[in-house]
Amino acid sequence: MDNKTLFSLGNFVPRTFEIGRKFPYSRESLVKDLIAGLTVGIVALPLAMAFSIAAGGSPAQGLYTAILAGFFISFLGGSRYQIAGPTGAFVVIIFGVISRQGMEGLILATILAGLILIFMGLSGLGKLIKFIPYPVTTGFTTGIGLLIFSQQIKDFFGLQIEKVSPEFFEKWAQYIESFPTFNPLTLVVGPGTIAVILFIRRFFPRIPASVVGVTIATLACYLLKLPVETIGSRFGGIPSTLPVPSLPSFNWATVKAVFPDAFTIAMLAAIESLLSAVVADGMTGDRHNANMELVAQGVGNIASAIFGGIPATGAIARTATNIKSGAQSPVSGMVHAITLLLFMIFLAPIASVIPLASLSAVLMVVAWDMSEVHRFVRIIKKSPRSDMMVLLTTFVLTVLIDLTVAVEVGVVLAAFLFLRRMVETAEIKPGVPSVGAELVYGNPEDRPHELPRHPKDVEIYEITGPFFFGVADLLQDTLMTLKKKPRAFILRMGQVPAVDSTGIAALESFLAYCRKHAIQLYLSEVREQPKKALERSGFIASLGENYLVSKVEDALESLK
Repeated sequence: MDNKTLFSLGNFVPRTFEIGRKFPYSRESLVKDLIAGLTVGIVALPLAMAFSIAAGGSPAQGLYTAILAGFFISFLGGSRYQIAGPTGAFVVIIFGVISRQGMEGLILATILAGLILIFMGLSGLGKLIKFIPYPVTTGFTTGIGLLIFSQQIKDFFGLQIEKVSPEFFEKWAQYIESFPTFNPLTLVVGPGTIAVILFIRRFFPRIPASVVGVTIATLACYLLKLPVETIGSRFGGIPSTLPVPSLPSFNWATVKAVFPDAFTIAMLAAIESLLSAVVADGMTGDRHNANMELVAQGVGNIASAIFGGIPATGAIARTATNIKSGAQSPVSGMVHAITLLLFMIFLAPIASVIPLASLSAVLMVVAWDMSEVHRFVRIIKKSPRSDMMVLLTTFVLTVLIDLTVAVEVGVVLAAFLFLRRMVETAEIKPGVPSVGAELVYGNPEDRPHELPRHPKDVEIYEITGPFFFGVADLLQDTLMTLKKKPRAFILRMGQVPAVDSTGIAALESFLAYCRKHAIQLYLSEVREQPKKALERSGFIASLGENYLVSKVEDALESLK
């Protein structure tokens, strides 16, 4: 099989299998991977539990996810440095799925999302995901940050609320109404944890700040016997073994009900993981395999769901920590997962005394980090109005409606933005009768080619840019601008890299118009893809081979 074909095995080789072949690996590299994996495993420990709790799951589910998805995504992934696990991007969507469909619905949605991710990778969509516009990703990332922050208010202040509403305004109404029930001791633990995290970040940036913050808060609450809610008091502790794998029971009606959520999970996993891989490439100079990464993300999410975990994706902060800790290969990611497994087996009782207020504090810091307020404000102030409207639309939909709707609308907006930009770059430029070797365009900067002298009753136009359905109307408009019907019409297509069925239909209509008015139509300088497309459609046969010329001079010569 040709190595350039999409399904060539060479396109789907995990980076783990390239150790020692595509990049050198030694005993020193292994030691660095072990240290990096241990470090990032410690960093991931409180985050995995905190994200799961915030999403409506248990701390154990967060650990299952970080262990299983983290291991398989590193083992099979297309990045040397990616660290995967529960992330803030999923908190809101998981919370909504559990509220509507229950935990079994979430498990099924995660499995479906895994299958979608595998399909996306195998079909080569990995590179396309990275073209989703920045305003879209910033809009729902900032919205997710605000929602995560909102969800932490109950545990941060120790409010007595039986069930927090998933609706944004109703949730805040509950907080205001229940604020007199806050726990003064919890109010000390939460801000105290934030203060420690910010202090460590400022003066000891190499030390994992969230780990230190949670550790100090846990020791203080345990030694002083403070009456605050802990993981043990709410969830009954953490099991010391992985659960037995199982599949959820489902029927077609359930699949249809959870499929929109599955699609959202898959899109978020794809976007977040590939953004993380791009960040890793920028930090190391490496290049990830986007399609292999999506396949690994799919396998990791299915494995997580089968063992009762929640959705996972590449985590930018943990991946950066992995790189800064000296990681050399995907081995560090697998070591990170094994570190979490060993903690669960031997140190699970310790997690029972972690105060929930400290985990809420960690997530509040994470929410601020991921919200990227400065970038949000910069787009509003300095970007084109279209980008600003896309940003605000995605943000508002994320916060007030639903993340699923926000992602779906965001993807549609991304497509429309792409089409608009393509249309803006595409043109159909008319020429004017030339003198000698003069160019046919009025502005020197718009003159890509020289044209020979030609009669006034010959119109020469040039299409620039892809000729697809967003540009086809330009050709139709060209017909309306012609005040006097020419003897011949030469359409130059040397700047057209591709044409689609709507573009072909526009050419067919143009050809019919020309024949009706006894105008000879020539296509000049047609490139490979458009030529093949026109041949397959039968347009060239209809036009006539003699009217397909390699240069304008050939058309002018045949008109003599």
